[in-house]
Amino acid sequence: MKPTRFETAIALIDQKNSQDPNIHSAKGIDFPKELLYSQRMTRKLLQFNPNASKAIQIAARAQHIARWEIARDEYPMDRVGYLKWREELKRRHATITSEILETVGFDEDYIKRVTSLILKKQLKRNEEAQELEDVICLVFLDFYFEEFAAKHTDEKVIDILKKTLKKMSEKGKEEAMKIKFSEESLALIQKALA
Repeated sequence: MKPTRFETAIALIDQKNSQDPNIHSAKGIDFPKELLYSQRMTRKLLQFNPNASKAIQIAARAQHIARWEIARDEYPMDRVGYLKWREELKRRHATITSEILETVGFDEDYIKRVTSLILKKQLKRNEEAQELEDVICLVFLDFYFEEFAAKHTDEKVIDILKKTLKKMSEKGKEEAMKIKFSEESLALIQKALA
């Protein structure tokens, strides 16, 4: 049976992310970093909303597509440099994804819908954009937070947690509290919530 446009788009996103030279280990297995991240995004999205639209599924899968192509150290190592880097990444992710969707035959309106999600337009006003933001935060908290916390001061971690929680909906926050955190992490989260 011929794969659908959706299945082909996901396969092409995975193909691109499998080229990531950065390796991340999970449960003793090495993965291209962004391929693993994209698969975690899909799993978390479907746990969060089993009826998620195909558009948001594509946006979630392509959230960090080819992220390694624009290195953080190409920008000043301050807040302004960080924000410029993040904006450039979002545009790059949206461009690569729109090219993939065009190749497999999606129409212009559909492509705009997906790229708008990747660009995080209308957060808090667009239900799907908010849902995607919740999933991004949940993936960070579930898979990357403990490693991040180990490398930074409690003060910085609490600040990042506050910013993360501020972006989330009530449903997202409820879901976050179901994650199994270490006692240390839970203590930091309680401080951020206080």
